[in-house]
Amino acid sequence: MQSYSSAVAATPLLGETIGDNFERTVRRFGDREALVDVPSGRRWTYAELDAEVNRLALALLASGIAKGDRIGIWAPNCAEWMIVQYATAKIGAILVNVNPAYRGHELDYVVRQSGLRLLISALTHKGSDYRAMVEEIGFADVVYLGEPGWHRLLALTAPEERLRERMASLSADDAINIQYTSGTTGFPKGATLSHHNILNNGFFVGELIHYDEHDRVCLPVPFYHCFGMVMGNLGATSHGACVVIPAPGFDPEATLRAVQQERCTSLYGVPTMFIAELTLAGQYDLSSLRTGIMAGSPCPVEVMKRVVTEMNMAEVAICYGMTETSPVSTMTRSDDGLERRTETVGQVMPHVEVKITHPETGLTVPRGEPGELCTRGYSVMLGYWNEPERTAEAIDAAGWMHTGDLATMDADGYVNVVGRIKDMVIRGGENVYPREVEEFLYRHPDIADVQVIGVPDEKYGEELMAWVVIRQGGTPLTVEAVREFCAGKLAHYKIPRYVHVVDGFPMTVTGKIRKVEMREEGVRLLGLG
Repeated sequence: MQSYSSAVAATPLLGETIGDNFERTVRRFGDREALVDVPSGRRWTYAELDAEVNRLALALLASGIAKGDRIGIWAPNCAEWMIVQYATAKIGAILVNVNPAYRGHELDYVVRQSGLRLLISALTHKGSDYRAMVEEIGFADVVYLGEPGWHRLLALTAPEERLRERMASLSADDAINIQYTSGTTGFPKGATLSHHNILNNGFFVGELIHYDEHDRVCLPVPFYHCFGMVMGNLGATSHGACVVIPAPGFDPEATLRAVQQERCTSLYGVPTMFIAELTLAGQYDLSSLRTGIMAGSPCPVEVMKRVVTEMNMAEVAICYGMTETSPVSTMTRSDDGLERRTETVGQVMPHVEVKITHPETGLTVPRGEPGELCTRGYSVMLGYWNEPERTAEAIDAAGWMHTGDLATMDADGYVNVVGRIKDMVIRGGENVYPREVEEFLYRHPDIADVQVIGVPDEKYGEELMAWVVIRQGGTPLTVEAVREFCAGKLAHYKIPRYVHVVDGFPMTVTGKIRKVEMREEGVRLLGLG
């Protein structure tokens, strides 16, 4: 049997714009709570949030924003971020998500590459002076949240009929969002997504974890990324659920306090977030939790098991995807057994196809064999903004998005991601997938987190190096102790030759580990450069 799977769903795809979908929810659940911004203590019902969204939408229309104009948002998580998200969707402006960690030269690239018409920005975040960086690049069309310019913008207005006319002129297939990928090699690429892409992806994520108007979704993950604004915001509002913002950036104590205070039923996070929360979980009442999502980077089996048992998240799901696929392509189901929900990234999403191909021949491999994971369907992006050549490199002539991830598919269609094609280590002619070694090392009682990379070696070409974070109260590990733990349980060529104890890993704001940086540092530490 070939490694191909597709999912036909009884529930059809949504054929509407984000604005129309949001207003449909408002009509159904206007009096229910839609948004809680815990740091500021502000709350909105759906009717109240819609009024705020319309106020900004009319102000943007009055300021001359046309359909297709690009509006940037550069801010940490806050209520205004979400209001901007839905206001731009209603008027057909393309929201450009700017990474809160960006510096001046990165901001300058995004402003110029996207052709930004207006930037809505915070003043500061985590020591970053946003105003200074905007002035440094000489961009004048900017308003700062909470500043006089923001209030002057909101004071502008236009007739309600103009908003109705603009919304009626929009298509679900219009571009509505540009998200810049991490750019670990070369300049970031602007994945361009439509209403149809992200509204349906958020909706079906919510469907598979059974959201309804009674759910309250705690979102410590960044809104600037699909995890927050699609799986979080759109997943919630398409079902009438409430979004809870625990803090501007990730804070494990603030997150768990918000879950307890707001009686949240769902919690999202990347694995490193859940690892941090597990150290504090016993101090908070998490009994309201039912479900949630762990995604963004490979989810360690042992961490997932602890989240299920220690954080009361019996229905927690793993999602796999990438920005270019809106983002989710596969997801575990709530009725999957613990093994499926801790050792795979689930099955293909409704209305989506996945296949696993040989990286060199492009042919679909038999089930059980590793290859490149490819996906096709409504969720595949429109393309990289103004970069047709890079788009063609990622999406083939048949419409398949090539992810660059190595994966296997079992007889029942469950997918297991074993690593990145570029991360695979070839030691003495043997292919080693770091993810397999990492999963084994998570079983060590003193290891809280671990990443495995390849470093140069004269004899074998490459050797394995494990970077480990020690559990609170755990014993610092030597390379001998790690090798002894692996002996007889892993093939000899999979046992790390080097061990480096650290407090954390270099990573993007979305929680993706920067293994390129780790390899560079490993080479320096070992004197191999």
